[in-house]
Amino acid sequence: MSRTAPRIVQLRAAGVGLVVELSAPVPRILHWGEDLGALTEEACAALALTADGAVLHNAPDTPRQFTVWPTEADGWSGTPGHQGHLAGTATAPKPRLVDARESDGELAVLLAEDTAGLDLTLTYRLDPSGVLAVRTTVARRPDADPAPYDLSAVTTLLPLPRRASEILDFTGRWCRERAPQRRPLGHGSHVREQRRGRTGQDAPYLLTVGVPGFGFRGGEVWGVHIGWSGNQRWLAEQLPEGAGVHASVLGGGELPAPGEIRLAPGETYTSPVCWFGWSDAGLDGLADRFHTLLRARPAHPATPRPLTLNSWEAVYFDHRPERLVALADTAADIGVERFVLDDGWFLGRRDDTAGLGDWTVDPAVWPEGLTPLADRVHARGMQFGLWVEPEMVSLDSELARAHPGWILGPAAGLGPSSRHQYALNIGHPEAWAYLLESLDTLITRYSVDYLKWDHNRDLHEAVQRTTDGRDRPGVHAQTEALYRLLDALRERHPGLEIESCSSGGARADLGVLERTDRVWASDCNDPVERQAIQRWTGQLLPPELIGSHVGEARSHTTGRVTDSSFRLLTALFAHAGIERDLGTCSPDELAELTAWGALYKELRPLLHGGRVVRADLDGDGALLHGVVAPDASAAVYCWAQSATAREAQPGRVALPGLDRTGSYRVRVRTEAGLPSFREVAAPSWVTAALDGWVALPGPVLSGAGVPMPVLDPGQALLIEVRRVAQERPAAAARSADGA
Repeated sequence: MSRTAPRIVQLRAAGVGLVVELSAPVPRILHWGEDLGALTEEACAALALTADGAVLHNAPDTPRQFTVWPTEADGWSGTPGHQGHLAGTATAPKPRLVDARESDGELAVLLAEDTAGLDLTLTYRLDPSGVLAVRTTVARRPDADPAPYDLSAVTTLLPLPRRASEILDFTGRWCRERAPQRRPLGHGSHVREQRRGRTGQDAPYLLTVGVPGFGFRGGEVWGVHIGWSGNQRWLAEQLPEGAGVHASVLGGGELPAPGEIRLAPGETYTSPVCWFGWSDAGLDGLADRFHTLLRARPAHPATPRPLTLNSWEAVYFDHRPERLVALADTAADIGVERFVLDDGWFLGRRDDTAGLGDWTVDPAVWPEGLTPLADRVHARGMQFGLWVEPEMVSLDSELARAHPGWILGPAAGLGPSSRHQYALNIGHPEAWAYLLESLDTLITRYSVDYLKWDHNRDLHEAVQRTTDGRDRPGVHAQTEALYRLLDALRERHPGLEIESCSSGGARADLGVLERTDRVWASDCNDPVERQAIQRWTGQLLPPELIGSHVGEARSHTTGRVTDSSFRLLTALFAHAGIERDLGTCSPDELAELTAWGALYKELRPLLHGGRVVRADLDGDGALLHGVVAPDASAAVYCWAQSATAREAQPGRVALPGLDRTGSYRVRVRTEAGLPSFREVAAPSWVTAALDGWVALPGPVLSGAGVPMPVLDPGQALLIEVRRVAQERPAAAARSADGA
C-alpha cells in the first residue's frame, strides 16, 4: 500500500533556512541554519530520509526524532516542550498534528493535546533579516475538564548540529552589565534561570552556541534571545543520544512561578517570542541580523537621536529651579537637543527614601511647577524629558499610606526594602489606572517629549494580595501590566519617546523594546567599563538604541579618573549624551563639548545606520570597533586601550568591514581631543592622518592591516575612512559623453 509523504515546508530569508516536515503525530524540524536553497521534491525526500537516525541498544525500538513539541512520547529525555498538570494528572502529554498553515514567510503548526484538553499553536516567522521568531499559544478547550490546568513551562527549542559545541552567554551586576563568559557545551543542560522579576543585569541576553573558537569576525554561531521582561529560563542542552539526528538543542521561555499560569476552560496562554539567529560570519554577522531586524520595525526611532543632557550627575537631588534653568541654557548653548530632568522633582523627594508613587510636582521646591523649566527648554529648541519610576513605591509616600494593599508583597508582611522601596502592584486595576492618569497629566501639562522610565529593584516575594486573603504569584501579571501601561501612554501621546532604565541595564530585552525607544545600558559612565558594556550590549542592539553619556572626570560609580577624550569617544558610539554639571565647566571644556556634539551630529547618520564591526584582538586591553556604511563607502573606528599591553606595539591590525578591493582615504578626527601616546613617534600613516586625508587602499586597510599607535591605558583614537570615487579613464569618459 502506498503512503503519501509528509509535506515539507521551507522558510528562507537572508541566507537562513528552516525546514519542517509536517509529519504525524508531531512535525519534526529537519534543519535550521544555512539556507539549503530551494529544495526539489527529490531533495526534500532525501532530507526526510536522512532525518532518521539509528535504533540504538537499550533505547526505543524506533529511531528517536526531534519534533517541534518534544515530549517523552518521542523518546525525548531532555527538556520537554511544555510541562503542567491537571490536579496532579495529565502529566504525560501526547500532542498530535491537526493542521498547518503557511504564508509570507510564516508557518503556523496546530497541535491537539487531548489528555488535558489543550490546543497548541506554534508560529514560526522568518524575518527578512534571517532572524526566526517563534511564539506559542496554549489554549484550554471550552469543553475541557473544569479543573484549572497548571502550566509550569512552555519551552521553545531548536536543534543544533554537532559542530556547535562552545557556549557564550553573559552575566553581570550593577555597573558591570553584560560581562561575557564562555565554556564548552558538554552533556547535560546549561540552564540559566532569571528569578528577579525583571530581565536582570546578569541576564544571558543572547545565549550563543558556535563552533569552537568563534569570534567577532568568523565562525558559525546560533543564538537565542527571549523577548520578555519578567522571569525567564534559557538553555542549551545535549544528551548522549543526541536530539534525533541533531546533537543538541537551544531555546528557552518564560519561567512562571508555581501556580502562576492556571488555565480554566476557554483561557489561553501566549508565550514570549523567542528570537533565534544564525550566522556563518561570527558574532558580528549575528549582531548584524538583529540590528537589521530592529531597524526594520515600524516603531523604530525614525528621527535623528538627539544629543541629550541628563541632570542626575549634574545636580542629583539638589533641585533649585534657577540652577536647572541655567543648566538648560548652557546645554542649549553647546548644542544639546534634549534636556532630561532626573530624580528629585516630585512630592517629598529630597533623597531616595521617600516620595515614590506621588507623581505630582513638589511645590516646596517648584512653587510654579515645572512650567518655567519646561517652557525654557522648549523655547531654546530642546525636547523636555522627565525621570519617573512608576512601578515602585516608597513606604514614606502619600500613595502607600492611602493604599497599602497596592504594594506587591505577601499579606503576612513585607520583606526587606531595596533602595528604600517596594514594587507597586500595577496588575491591580486601580493602581494601574492611577499611574496612567498621573503620567498622562504630567505629559500633557508640561508637554513632555521623553520619559526616562526607571525600575530600581528586583521583585522578591512578588505576590499579589487577593480579596480572600490569599497570595498569588505576580510577576507575569506585573510584566503584562507594564506592557499595557506603556502601550496606553504611547497611544495617548504618539510622539512620546521612552527609555527603558532599570538600575542601569537590568531591563534590556526585545519585549520592553517593542514599546520603548532606547535602553540605558548602565548607570556606570566610566569609559573603561562602558567600552566593554557597550561592546556587548551591541551584540543585540544597534547603537541608536543604547544610551551613553559623558560624565565628570572622576566617575560617580567607580571613582576612576579618565581623560575627557576617552569619555567623549566612548559615548560617541551610541545614542550620545552628557551627564555633568556644565556650570562647573571651564570655557575650554565647554568648547570641547560643543565640538564633540557637532561631531556626533555629523557622524550620526553613519553611526546609527551602519553595520557594527569589532576586531578579534588578543584581549590585551586593546579594542578596535567601528561602524561601516552598508555599502562600505564610509566608516568610523575607535582604537582604544583600556589597560597596559604585554607587547611593546600592536603591529598591523586590519580595519574590519571594508571592501578589500576599494580605494580609501583615512584621517584622524581630533574634535574630541587626542589621546596620550606611549611612543616617541606614532606610525607614519597616523602622523600624516593627523594633518589630513591619507590614501590607503582596501587591501592594505582591510587585508594586510596598518600598524596601530601605542596608547596609554584609558585612551582612544578616532579614525574616519571614506571611499575614494573611482575616476573613469579619459578616453572612456569622452566616449560616454559623446554617446
